[in-house]
Amino acid sequence: MPLEERKACLMENRLCFRCMATSDHVARNCKVSVKCAECGSVRHNTALHVDQAFFRDTQVTKGDNGGEQNSSSVTSKCTEICGDNLGGRSCSKVCQVKVYTQRKEHEAIKVYAVLDEQSNRSLAKPQLFDALGITSTTTPYTLRTCSGIMETAGRRANNLMISSIDDKAKFHLPALIECEIIPDDRQEIPTPDIANHFSHLKHIANKIPPVDPQVQILLLLGRDVLRAHKVREHINGPHDAPYAQRLDLGWVIVGEVCLGTSHQPKHHNVFKTSVYSNGRTSLMEPCSNMIQVKERIDKTQKSGLNITSNKGSTGKVQFGTAVFDKTNDDEKEALSIEDNIFLDIMDRHVHQDENGSWVAPLPFRPERRRLPNNRIQAQKRLYSLRKSLEKDSTKKNQFAEFVQKMLDNDHAEPAPPLEHGKECWYLPIFGVHHPQKPDQIRVVFDSSAEFDDISLNSVLLSGPDLNNPLLGVLMRFRKDPIAFSADIQQMFYNFLVEEDHRDFLRFLWFKDNDMTKEICEYRMKVHVFGNSPSPSVATYCLRRAAQKGEKIHGSDAKQYVERNFYVDDGLSSSPTPHGAIDLLKRTRAMLAESNINLHKIASNSGEVVKAFDVDDRAKGIKDLDLSSDPLPIQRSLGMLWDLDTDAFTFSVSSEDKAFTKRGVLSVVNSLYDPLGLTAPITIK
Repeated sequence: MPLEERKACLMENRLCFRCMATSDHVARNCKVSVKCAECGSVRHNTALHVDQAFFRDTQVTKGDNGGEQNSSSVTSKCTEICGDNLGGRSCSKVCQVKVYTQRKEHEAIKVYAVLDEQSNRSLAKPQLFDALGITSTTTPYTLRTCSGIMETAGRRANNLMISSIDDKAKFHLPALIECEIIPDDRQEIPTPDIANHFSHLKHIANKIPPVDPQVQILLLLGRDVLRAHKVREHINGPHDAPYAQRLDLGWVIVGEVCLGTSHQPKHHNVFKTSVYSNGRTSLMEPCSNMIQVKERIDKTQKSGLNITSNKGSTGKVQFGTAVFDKTNDDEKEALSIEDNIFLDIMDRHVHQDENGSWVAPLPFRPERRRLPNNRIQAQKRLYSLRKSLEKDSTKKNQFAEFVQKMLDNDHAEPAPPLEHGKECWYLPIFGVHHPQKPDQIRVVFDSSAEFDDISLNSVLLSGPDLNNPLLGVLMRFRKDPIAFSADIQQMFYNFLVEEDHRDFLRFLWFKDNDMTKEICEYRMKVHVFGNSPSPSVATYCLRRAAQKGEKIHGSDAKQYVERNFYVDDGLSSSPTPHGAIDLLKRTRAMLAESNINLHKIASNSGEVVKAFDVDDRAKGIKDLDLSSDPLPIQRSLGMLWDLDTDAFTFSVSSEDKAFTKRGVLSVVNSLYDPLGLTAPITIK
């Protein structure tokens, strides 16, 4: 957007031209400190920075102000000074090297590389990309030199190697960016003849290869490959004489190398104005060798991150560097720094083991306190639990049965002896009952229990909320006539913990699952209920399983998992029974490859239910005669779904409440209705 349109936007909204955050004052009265991210100026905001394009010399007509006119064209009057031997010559850090793709050293290409510590990224000319057969897509970036700023685009090259001509040094290159504008003055290449001209450099003349006319300057190595700039040996010499350095890639000579002192160019320009990137005009020509690259996100591509607008203390939109850019994700909440760290840990460490199960680490915070040994706390809690269970034989039997099931299913294992000084953590355990499942107990690990002012959850990253919006899942569930639901069996226990992290999931229980015997140490092999990151870890791994199986089982199966699951419940709909059966079977097969069992299948269509084994059906319809018995009411995501009438129903508590504000709120809030279907009644 041109600068004038930006200013017009600010004027239209009556915003301060300095802070761009309020209409309560104007720029001259603004006390907010600002700094331009492009040029560093404290006089204007980044959004009002004027990017200067690369300039080219054009003719200027004579006028006021020394021949300059108030126009966009800048010219020069040139006075030519003739002479054949007035030119000087200098050398810079240029080495002949070999570049090749990893594991393809036999296809190495010889190029000259310019070593420029003023560049923050390494660049390569298109000829190098073409020679190596790199066909990646082009992505945009901003190229800034002393001559100005330019928006351009280029390919990226990864997994490249570089070596010296004698192959004594080899190392990886960072990602190279395709760029046409690389200094390629072959006069700056050091040669043996130049070394022989100087007495302090003669002894290295045989170590500098002659200039190869067939080899081009195609590579610029910036600060992102520091090893190439490390000086291993230095030859200084007299004042004002060139010096030499031995780098890993070879010897280089730096400095003026002509034998005379005259360095006048053959042509001189007078009355020539150059414009720097910060807007300054000068008779001095800007340096064209100082390069800085700033990558940016292509507006035509979707970003993996969500971006949101910042708001100032006034509650109004904070106009800043991206105020004039609009994306489809503007209204979405952005990921926090910790969420990005969590996802980076998952991306780097989550993998499948030899049995197909997904293995994920415990996502520890980058800087955390070392956990103390809290075995004494877990032991006290176990004694308290045993005392409680002794009073309720039913609960005691359910608890012992659950623990035995964990051991039988290989979700837990006897803990090996701890190495001396090794960090560990013991999780206290307790049991909880679901209100709708009074005959079942779930063992929960108390990861929030503090010992010495620290707990396991306090050193773990919780991760982002990866669940789909509940409203969207329910709306898609009611989209087509054939609705169906399924459930993942023991969601958290499907995903293993890295073996190095299992000692943080130790717990105490009784030998042989007998509360009269001595206490033994066990440890969990899977992610547990009670750990704050377990929901995010499980959802992440579930989606990785769907992404891996997409190629074989179809993109609609992957989409069912990624868009229609809320934690472990998957709800969707299909136009036909056949489509629902096919999707469910392919999704089950896809998840089974990762040892994940999709079961408890229910549908408003008897044909869909009949297509699956009795053991794979939801609990309420396992023993039904589907040809004659009406379908029952099924609970899905807290909603009561009448399979027979294909309608949501609501159960209202018959308990009388006092007609007070507290009583009315208690009755209204006891009705679970995320879609707001009962709002006309509850409001009335």
